[in-house]
Amino acid sequence: MKIDVLIDWEELRSKLTGLYKRELSHGGGQEPFDRLMMFKAILLGQWHSLSDAALEQALYVRIDFLQFCGLSLSDAIPDETTLCRFRNRLVSGDRLDDLLASINEQLQSHGLMIKGATGAVIDATLIESAARPKKAILLEVDTEGKAVQFEDGSQPGITCIEEQSADPDAAWLKKGKKSQFGYRSYLVVDSQDGYVRGVHTAPANQSEMIHFEAAIEGAHLEANRVYADKGSASNANRQFLRNHKIKSAIMHRAYKNKPLSARQKLANKLISKKRYIVEQCFGTAKRLFGMGRASYFGTAKVNAQVMLKSICMNLKKAANKIFVDKPPRGVVRPNAT
Repeated sequence: MKIDVLIDWEELRSKLTGLYKRELSHGGGQEPFDRLMMFKAILLGQWHSLSDAALEQALYVRIDFLQFCGLSLSDAIPDETTLCRFRNRLVSGDRLDDLLASINEQLQSHGLMIKGATGAVIDATLIESAARPKKAILLEVDTEGKAVQFEDGSQPGITCIEEQSADPDAAWLKKGKKSQFGYRSYLVVDSQDGYVRGVHTAPANQSEMIHFEAAIEGAHLEANRVYADKGSASNANRQFLRNHKIKSAIMHRAYKNKPLSARQKLANKLISKKRYIVEQCFGTAKRLFGMGRASYFGTAKVNAQVMLKSICMNLKKAANKIFVDKPPRGVVRPNAT
């Protein structure tokens, strides 16, 4: 596998220390599975959208999975419960953000990712909850009894007529005639190649505007300009960028009795030409990595799932840049010695 040789996995081992109680207490008991092997197995599960049970079975029958994880045919294989607990340790220990940053740093050192990207693009996508949604919802209303509406035309749902879902954090969002129960996940990507630099997730009924700062601050990217759609348009967000000496490329939004000027329309058109790269990222994540639907309950675990799939996307993007078998057109391959 190309990604196996692309990354120096041993450099990530220090990011995985302290996950087991046995490491901290130096007590006895059964020796836990190698933490680096477990992380690589979790990545494989997210890459192929496998359940814990399916991942356990794949580790038994797929030679490429064993090879990537550094296992032999005679080695013990972690069961589905062990895999689930390790993933939960990654979430509760808040390790995935550092792992994403460390992998990105290695890609930068290989010249596959731009270190000093000039621009960042942020956008949100809806992710369906793993829980069964209820059929009827009540929309949030304002003091006048009118349904609240976000900048993008969507409407937040606050309660269900039936009992609450098994997913405690998921919420309803009505967009147009379609209602969706789940989360909004925000990705911050660089404007050059579309590598994911930061991930932030929140219930679907919360406005994009209020999560803009958290998403930008959590991204490992020092950009001099940030591109965003109208959902993030607010004076507070533009002031936040000015305070951090970042140029604002947030699209302008028309208000009642205050249409956009010709200059603002032109600015929106220019910004939209840069924003396509994050839409491509969402398309890849949902088409190839099954990111359209969550596999777990709760904001933290859904955010971890998106983070892991973002690592997979970055590795795939970098691997596709590597010259392996077929040389580009016009390039002469040197003779082997």
